[in-house]
Amino acid sequence: MSDLIARAAIDRRLASIIQPVIEGLGYELVRVRLMTGKASTVQIMAQKPDGSMEVDDCAEISTAVSAVLDVEDPISDAYTLEVSSPGIDRPLTRLKDFDQWEGYEAKIETEELIDGRRRFKGMLAGTEGSEVLIEIEEGTVGLQFDWLSDAKLVLTDDLIRDMLKDRKDAGQIDESQFDEVETIIDGGDEN
Repeated sequence: MSDLIARAAIDRRLASIIQPVIEGLGYELVRVRLMTGKASTVQIMAQKPDGSMEVDDCAEISTAVSAVLDVEDPISDAYTLEVSSPGIDRPLTRLKDFDQWEGYEAKIETEELIDGRRRFKGMLAGTEGSEVLIEIEEGTVGLQFDWLSDAKLVLTDDLIRDMLKDRKDAGQIDESQFDEVETIIDGGDEN
């Protein structure tokens, strides 16, 4: 079974080099891409097994991966190394991601047309074997994971609220660092 962590040949080569380093540090590789243009960028998305990722974690991965890439030298041109968390509207790159994010809205694209379409947007309904289930207007559709070319969560108020709640519950947000927010309801001027 393939995954969406690294699709292009160079991305798969990069993943084969950096994934052992990242996992050795206790992180998971979520995605790697070589972005080319005027300047090349190796974009790495990673996270801790609990899904969290802090700036210091990115720095640790960057230092370790940079050293390995300098030795292996898989890219002949100059490039910038960029390490980040997957973010809130994260890419879904592994089959397990579709179970983890069940109940959230996602956009999924397939390599080939499936019933006349390539793009599916709806609520994730988990997985069944190697199929990703997504609830769309027409009902629940099962898409073979190997058919997917791209998948990501849609940034919604529910997703943002749940992510902030999870960070607060995990002690990653210290409310004492923020001013109290007061909601004022203005009914308008009655004069």
